[in-house]
Amino acid sequence: MEANNATITQIERFIRKIAQKFTSQEEPTLMTDIHLSISQDTGELLAFDDNDNEITRCVVSGWIDNKEPDFYDSAAAVIRAVIESLHESVDNLCLLKPYSFVLENDEREHFSELYLVDSDIKIIGGDLMKGLDEDLDKFLDELMK
Repeated sequence: MEANNATITQIERFIRKIAQKFTSQEEPTLMTDIHLSISQDTGELLAFDDNDNEITRCVVSGWIDNKEPDFYDSAAAVIRAVIESLHESVDNLCLLKPYSFVLENDEREHFSELYLVDSDIKIIGGDLMKGLDEDLDKFLDELMK
């Protein structure tokens, strides 16, 4: 799936709306994740807080009735790139750190970690625990020797 300028502009506007909701409060909001949900049929992109309260929504016209098998992977890459380009706004949300942006599918099932913000680190990427099992197995093998 190729992201055109209209798609990127729509997602940028969407991320900026989220940032506007969490600016300049006296006390940071206690929230661990911003859940992004995509509908492959309608092209709807929604943002929810931890309590399933809707933060904002938009329709990405290029995603309507997209039947590509790697739709969520492609969409995740586009959203991740937009979040990274807007990192100054995203990194300074008035939320208690750490917080992350999580992508969910149509059924609101976790699909991918997009972006994690902590006091000292920012993690941009897919699965934050990728390869953990293999690393632990290797560590235990070395430990047992």
